[in-house]
Amino acid sequence: MSDAEGTEGRGRILVTGGAGFIGSHTIVDLVENGFEPVIVDDFSNSDRGVVEGLAAICGRPVSCYEIDCGDEDALRRVFESAGPIDGVIHFAASKAVGESQQKPLLYYRNNLGGLMSLLQVMGEFGTRDLVFSSSCTVYGQPESLPVTEETPRAEPASVYGATKRICEDILTDVVASGAPHRVTLLRYFNPIGAHPSALIGELPLGDPQNLVPIILQSAAGIRGPIQIFGDDWATPDGTCIRDYIHVLDLAAAHVRSLDWMAEQDETPLVEVFNVGTGRGTSVQEALDAFERASGRSIAREVGPRRPGDIEQIFASCDKVERVLGWKAVRTVEEAMRDAWRWQERLGSR
Repeated sequence: MSDAEGTEGRGRILVTGGAGFIGSHTIVDLVENGFEPVIVDDFSNSDRGVVEGLAAICGRPVSCYEIDCGDEDALRRVFESAGPIDGVIHFAASKAVGESQQKPLLYYRNNLGGLMSLLQVMGEFGTRDLVFSSSCTVYGQPESLPVTEETPRAEPASVYGATKRICEDILTDVVASGAPHRVTLLRYFNPIGAHPSALIGELPLGDPQNLVPIILQSAAGIRGPIQIFGDDWATPDGTCIRDYIHVLDLAAAHVRSLDWMAEQDETPLVEVFNVGTGRGTSVQEALDAFERASGRSIAREVGPRRPGDIEQIFASCDKVERVLGWKAVRTVEEAMRDAWRWQERLGSR
């Protein structure tokens, strides 16, 4: 955060993409920790009803500006009207791997352009601290596990992955130039779950690409059996392995990152952290966890491997635990329970 705190609470934090899945849960954590969040979202991949859910959880309305964060003039107006912005959490980005291959210009324009516009306006208004939403996709299929922050980044397997890598490079280069920013790069693994209130959760628009929304839709009868893409991988049960983290734990990592940056004397600075559980969970294990959490049986069909899939990846969280003092505390089964509660509420609308 900047040296001068905001006029309310512990500081005013701009959250781009704050109505999205991870962003909305981070808004709740910010409020619970005394910050004043300000949402910027163009609602191209989120629902306006999320803002109402946040107001219900937080007990008061949350400031929200419907703009594209790639629009520098609109961003300037937010910085001017919202009051002093003490820090930024940048989620806003196009994020579907398959779509990124079909619409590369859209992804480069949105993901790179949005970040560069944000940095430009942050510089003009003297806002130093930025938490950036990165991804474990920058590692590709690692040669050894678990993945540490020292694991070499791989050649991107998708345009989406390329944008995350380039955004990391942009931030690193800006800091190296002497710009007075403090930047935390959080490389996410696989966020799942929902808020226990079931007032906010993951709401994919169109055909979901991630495992848990597909499980939820299958359990709710919206789609047929779960398609497992290969059961002949070199893993204990033959299915792919990922590091699934409850979205509430992931949200807490962002807020802890803000606190950590405020504690640092060094400026400029850039630091990278893996944010996962440190444990791998296979597709079959994730399905079993959902069945235990929900009491529902999930029909499964095994098909051929999907091109581009990574066999297994999970995080080493030693650095984030040592430096930030943060650790994931919720289980996959807890995340599945919360996600199912959210799906049941969606079905009752």
